[in-house]
Amino acid sequence: MGATKYIRAIPNQNDMKHLLCLLLFLTASGSSGAQENPEASLQTIDGIINELLDKLTIEKGEKMDTTAIRNLVYPAALFTVADATQAETVTLDEFLFLLKDPYYEAGEIHKVVDAYQGIAQVFQTFQGKDSEGTEERGLNSYQLTYYADRWWIVSLLWTIESETAPIPKKYGGK
Repeated sequence: MGATKYIRAIPNQNDMKHLLCLLLFLTASGSSGAQENPEASLQTIDGIINELLDKLTIEKGEKMDTTAIRNLVYPAALFTVADATQAETVTLDEFLFLLKDPYYEAGEIHKVVDAYQGIAQVFQTFQGKDSEGTEERGLNSYQLTYYADRWWIVSLLWTIESETAPIPKKYGGK
């Protein structure tokens, strides 16, 4: 089995457009309103994921609260979009730079959470429509760790469903 190539630099313009489109769908299950106590949301896996999605989900014209996002994510976290042909990884700074206009309509379809000994893996199936009307479904994979009395998102990996690779039933696929 061959190794997957990971790119740690900002992708070229064509790849950036593809990455930005996929980033828009990443924020698929944003909650309907802000948390009353964001610190309390850091105590649960669902809470921190919902808080991240809430912060990434903004309306056109609103400014994203990047300071709040940085408080949810481990400083060295990586964000990777992948499929069977490529994988592109960006840092938190690059991720926030690429999210210039994250306006969309989206929703969570299914979530599977596995946790043990202060680490967690969350698979979240989503569907979304971006500001240009493109509809897609995909799967987010969050990796988290619990330390210093709270959860931290240490990495985020996602992919978009294709005709040749439908989302499996165990993740809410058809």
